[in-house]
Amino acid sequence: MYLAPLNYDRYFKKVFSDTSIAKCFLEDFLNVQIQSIELLSINHKLTDDSSAVEFDFRCKIDDRYVIIDMQQWYKPDIVHRFYVYHCINTALQLESLPLKSFSLVKQPVKEKKIKDYAEILPVITLIWMADETLNFTEDYASYTMTPEIVSHFLQDHLLWEQPELTQLLKKREKALEQVNNKTRSLDFLQENKLIYAFQRNIVKNGRFTKYHKWFELAEKTKNRLNEKAEFLKYKDDQILTKLMERISKEALGPEDFTYIDDYEQYLERVRRYDRGKFNEGLKEGREEGREEGREEGREEGREEGRMEGEKRKAGKAALKLLEKQISLDDIREITELSVEDILQLKQLFEEHGDRAVDFLE
Repeated sequence: MYLAPLNYDRYFKKVFSDTSIAKCFLEDFLNVQIQSIELLSINHKLTDDSSAVEFDFRCKIDDRYVIIDMQQWYKPDIVHRFYVYHCINTALQLESLPLKSFSLVKQPVKEKKIKDYAEILPVITLIWMADETLNFTEDYASYTMTPEIVSHFLQDHLLWEQPELTQLLKKREKALEQVNNKTRSLDFLQENKLIYAFQRNIVKNGRFTKYHKWFELAEKTKNRLNEKAEFLKYKDDQILTKLMERISKEALGPEDFTYIDDYEQYLERVRRYDRGKFNEGLKEGREEGREEGREEGREEGREEGRMEGEKRKAGKAALKLLEKQISLDDIREITELSVEDILQLKQLFEEHGDRAVDFLE
């Protein structure tokens, strides 16, 4: 192996923590010129009910916020999940939103400080799909919030079947009136985007785009037996050379190879299920885990733990996944523990080592 897999969370975060690399990628993919880029925190505690959220990458570029999340394998909830991430990235702007004075129409005149929501910036959420294509053949699919009249216009089959273009043009003009209406910054809604980028399609389509090289390089690193010769074509690219240096074999330690081995085994187990069998297989696995947990709990006795055997087993599994730097969302989905429990385990492990599960409330 010459380069570690760029699509793995650890190396994706390692690469994009360098702002020069992140800036160039976003410029190439979004086809923009970025004057400034600022890395932002990726871990956030929200409310007791909504727990915590962990982004793979989050930054602010000029006049917008961006998050990128790497998706390795098929998950049934990615539409809902990333809509939530997108909304959270908007809401997190409240932390630094400036205040403005508001005068009440009463005597004597009083001033009240309120958040200036007009300062909220658009958000771009980019979901980097390493394997799945969502039944698209294009390089990517981009979604924005447009007026409903636009979708009605496109889906009005009777309208499009008319040989006369006059009615069609009138409907189009009405749709454009709403699309182009910028009253009180209505166009802000269309500036927000959720973009699904499909690595397999980009590599397969091979179009001459600025971003093609990034996904092509990532695809090559998925091969555990990748060699230096496969990446010589990028040696004249200063940024990609810098990227490769951060995930080259020389930059890896023994724990990295263990992480890669464990993560590959983890992905291989997951990939055994196709879309139709995934939920069924996951349910069977959880039921098996519950039964093993109950048996372990009976054997160890009440005095050996403060939790049921099921939760103890889930806790042990969570600790192993934490050591491998698996994301909080994936650990939550695999073990069915709450994010609070996982974060508590992480803290307890630092204090009590492998006995952390004994102290989990």
